[in-house]
Amino acid sequence: MADLNKKWLQVVSWETVVSINAALCEARKALHKPTSDGYTPAKDLWERSRLKKMSLPELLQICFQCHRLAPFCNYNGNTFVTIVKTLLDDELSRLSADKSFILRSIAGHIVAGTATDIEGKQLDSMLAALEK
Repeated sequence: MADLNKKWLQVVSWETVVSINAALCEARKALHKPTSDGYTPAKDLWERSRLKKMSLPELLQICFQCHRLAPFCNYNGNTFVTIVKTLLDDELSRLSADKSFILRSIAGHIVAGTATDIEGKQLDSMLAALEK
């Protein structure tokens, strides 16, 4: 497996984040608008993180934090889960279909804030196995 410590967010500008949220909102006929409280802090966190080399758990934590800051009126979780799953696509192509499914699911749950302790342990175990 490729090195999972990399500049994950380098290819995803904040404008891309905004576009993804806009598309999700449009598809569901929901309001796409920045929030007054969360938009600027989320954008700042994202931009500070873009050029940092980070591990997969660090990437998931940044996306979770941006989700929790709620930069948009709707579909914050979906926006950042979509980004993580897209970023993982290249890495997951090297895994079996079932392991790829499990890793994508766990990553999505972590970003959405719904991961269980068991899923956290599964992620640690999967990453340890991938580093061997």
